[in-house]
Amino acid sequence: MNKEEQVLTAFRDLFNKLSWLNKAKMESSLKGNKPSEVHCIEYIGRNADSNVTRLAESLYMTRGAISKITQKLLHKGLIESYRKPGNHKEIYFRLTAEGQSIYDIHDKLHREFRERDRPVFEQVTASQYDSMISFMEKYSRHLDEEIKRQELDNNPEST
Repeated sequence: MNKEEQVLTAFRDLFNKLSWLNKAKMESSLKGNKPSEVHCIEYIGRNADSNVTRLAESLYMTRGAISKITQKLLHKGLIESYRKPGNHKEIYFRLTAEGQSIYDIHDKLHREFRERDRPVFEQVTASQYDSMISFMEKYSRHLDEEIKRQELDNNPEST
C-alpha cells in the first residue's frame, strides 16, 4: 500500500471508529432524532438566518432533502420558521427552546468526546498540526472543485 492509500485508509478508519465509538451515546442522549436532523439543528444553532440553501450547501445535501428534514424539525417543534421584513419570499429557521436543548446536549457530547481524546492531541506538536491542517485544506479545496465540476457536468442547463 502506497502512502496515498495509507492516508485515505487511515481517514476512513478514523471516521468509522469515531462514528462507532460515539454512536451509542449520541443515540441514547438524542433519542428520536436522526443524525441528519441533529446536524441541521447544529447548523441552525451556530448560524443566524439559516435557510434551506445554506443548510444544503453546508451539509452537502440536496435542497429537497433539507426541506424534508426541516419539515420534520418544524413538526417536532425543534425549529421555527420566519421571514425578514421586506423579504416575504425567503424562509429562515431558528431553534425553539426544545431545539436549543438538543443543540446543547449535542455540543456537550462533542466536548466530552474531545476530552476523552485529549491525551492524543496533547502529544501533537504545533508543526504536526500545521502540516495536517495544510494537507486537509488542500484536499478540501480539491474536493470543492471536484464537486463544482460534477455539478456542472450533471446539470443539463449548463450545456
